[in-house]
Amino acid sequence: MAKLRVAGISFDHMHMGDLLRLVHSNADTEIVGIFDPDRNKMASAIENFSISEGQIFTDFDACMQTAKPDIAILCAATAEHANYTERLAAYGVHVLVEKPFAASVADARRMIAAMKPTGKILAINWPLAWVQSHVTAKRLIEEGVIGSLKEVHFYDGNRGPLYHLADKVEVSPEEVEQQKPTSWWYSKASGGGSLLDYLGYGATLGTWYMNGNAPVEVTCTVDVTPGIEVDQHSITVCRYAVGLSKMETRWGTFTDPWTIQPQPSCGFVFVGSDGTIASLDYGDHVTLQTRAQPTPTSVPVDPLPDRRSNAIEYVAGCIRSGAPITGPLDPELCLIAQRIVDTAAQSVREKRTLPLLP
Repeated sequence: MAKLRVAGISFDHMHMGDLLRLVHSNADTEIVGIFDPDRNKMASAIENFSISEGQIFTDFDACMQTAKPDIAILCAATAEHANYTERLAAYGVHVLVEKPFAASVADARRMIAAMKPTGKILAINWPLAWVQSHVTAKRLIEEGVIGSLKEVHFYDGNRGPLYHLADKVEVSPEEVEQQKPTSWWYSKASGGGSLLDYLGYGATLGTWYMNGNAPVEVTCTVDVTPGIEVDQHSITVCRYAVGLSKMETRWGTFTDPWTIQPQPSCGFVFVGSDGTIASLDYGDHVTLQTRAQPTPTSVPVDPLPDRRSNAIEYVAGCIRSGAPITGPLDPELCLIAQRIVDTAAQSVREKRTLPLLP
């Protein structure tokens, strides 16, 4: 069976390098083209994956017409997700969008509408969906180990989006400060800020843990830093029919959670009617309390299921089998989360609690 042909579209998000590495190492996929208007942004990928000159494009249509991909990985600035998805839909390809979903609910719906007539997959990748501890926590919740889920508490982020490149290559603090004035991450118009970067994680996985249930109302506040037009810290409270959940985003954690867990620790805490679970990012266990065993107990993480170890393997498997996209990558579930994000952003602007936006 021929390998699935994959093109990388836009290198605004540093995760493009990580996703292309997964394509490169997967026996069922191959890189057939990469595109960005700025060739310099593609330099590392060209070197890392020995991409030939004929597969490198600074013109979008030339890339699509020449490379003829089956799958497009989209890593554009958030504000451009809808525009690029509409352009990709016209070429009849499957689209994997690197988080966040979109800059707004309206853009998210544009993306879903553009892809629907093509019959191709639209999937939104949230890297935390592939963290063993968080998948293990979902299993325990589904099995009723902590009773019915009442609260989801999420705290996550990193030192800042400019402190690392693909493959988590470190960037010096001096270089970070030099890049901030021109980086889309720090531009409100481009969809920058910690709220848009990380709240989608908590809202999307939170909606997954809540089995698709949506909150009734949302309250959010953010920090204000002189000289920085986007937030670097946000706290969102979601009121559900069953209780309150809190989702906190942070650029500026003391350390990056994939190297050393900062304090507060990055990850999730779940409160059920009969117990609690703490699931830290990249942890080798989750911590469980139940009424029968109230002393916190470590539960080793489950290995990820076959064909669900990463986004590329999963999407390729769904394409081959014809299975639908489910869980945190499902755009319909992600749309509920996008409504939470939009309501939180509006709550910040209006400085009040709001009902969940439709």
